[in-house]
Amino acid sequence: MQYISTRGGDGPLGFEDTLLSGLARDGGLFVPQTYPQLSADDWRALKGKSYQEVATAIMARFTDGEIGTSEMAAMVEDTYKNFSHPDVAPLQDIGNGIHVCELFHGPTIAFKDYAMQFLSRAFDRALKARGKRAVILGATSGDTGSAALEAFQGRDFVDIFILFPDGRVSPIQERQMTSVVADGAFAVAVEGDFDACQDAVKALFRDLDFRDRVGLSAINSINWARLMPQIVYYVTSALALGAPDKPVAFSVPTGNFGNIFAGYVAKQMGLPISTLICASNRNDILTRFFESGAMERQSVEPSLSPSMDIQVSSNFERLLFEMLGRDHGAVQRLMAAFADTGRFDVAPEILASARQLFQAWRLYDDGTLAEIVRVKTATGMVLDPHSAVGVYAAHQARDTSSVDADTPIVALACAHPAKFPDAVEKATGERPALPPHLSDLMERETRVHHTSSQPQDIADFVDRMKRQ
Repeated sequence: MQYISTRGGDGPLGFEDTLLSGLARDGGLFVPQTYPQLSADDWRALKGKSYQEVATAIMARFTDGEIGTSEMAAMVEDTYKNFSHPDVAPLQDIGNGIHVCELFHGPTIAFKDYAMQFLSRAFDRALKARGKRAVILGATSGDTGSAALEAFQGRDFVDIFILFPDGRVSPIQERQMTSVVADGAFAVAVEGDFDACQDAVKALFRDLDFRDRVGLSAINSINWARLMPQIVYYVTSALALGAPDKPVAFSVPTGNFGNIFAGYVAKQMGLPISTLICASNRNDILTRFFESGAMERQSVEPSLSPSMDIQVSSNFERLLFEMLGRDHGAVQRLMAAFADTGRFDVAPEILASARQLFQAWRLYDDGTLAEIVRVKTATGMVLDPHSAVGVYAAHQARDTSSVDADTPIVALACAHPAKFPDAVEKATGERPALPPHLSDLMERETRVHHTSSQPQDIADFVDRMKRQ
């Protein structure tokens, strides 16, 4: 299995080189040179298997030639051993042919755990074999940071620096990050919004001298290996609801476009996904694109679903690469235009092709609160504000018949409601309790660092603090 850059100037690389590189040296994102293909019989053979068995079968295809099936099985077993539900990513039927996939049973009660716990083990394996150290630099709008710090804390070969927008994550998210007090783990509050954090990370990856000197790598979803484990819960959900003999649709709360792109990859592998529903909050750059064909950056507006408060969806470049027929030059031109002007447009026929698979909906804060109330009243289930946006979009797709009435829709529930207790309490009047393993979270010791969003300031901080 080989990986290439969306911009054509890096690769092909094997899995481990792709993992450790994070972002391609030409500024592009890595994608598989070809997607693994599974036949209907291959999918049927996975029905009834455990989550771990399915994860092994899927992910081993993306590491072919480097991590064999037996070693992958051991890594997967270790990855999910501390998840709190035996099904790892269980489905709940909420009526109208809509099912909620609960992706909050990991250590930090958010979907990022599903990839991050695997990623930490993959990094350990690769760095130990090479006798090298790495500095991981990531930006977070909330959940990535806590999942990454939890997974990578105390690792022998890695120092991890997580940038988050100061004052723009939930108190629970911030406490989860800052209560990781361990050697080589740094939660860094940055002046500005998430896009400022993400821009700084990308700038430092473009600084090849700094990148090589500190052994820089990434755990944001710009790293292909972050997306790979997320393909698995699309597969397990679809198989449980009738695939490969029946199509399934998915509704995905979307900010940086990584989670929904994992669904796109599952589709390219042959999983019968009929529709991918892109669910946005008021920061609706993606919904506007699928409506108009124009990707146009605007200012970020804080919302009740802060992990989606993003106006630069980095992973969209991967879809753009596919939409443009894997034309590296065309991707370079559009991304350069976006960097210069904050906007690019695609041709009507390109948009029409994308709309054959993707549709998009938006929901503002008042609607988010109303959706939390509606679902709780109808089903007893309490959703966090991000998951509520996804469930709303699923209902819109069903009610407008843009998804066939006989096609199940899976709405991804990306976080436990207790991660966003203020929003849930505002909607329902009841404050959701943290799971037992996090019940003392707000009393834990914390450590936080502060910096500007200037790449040089962040680079200086990394140089001072990283272990030698």
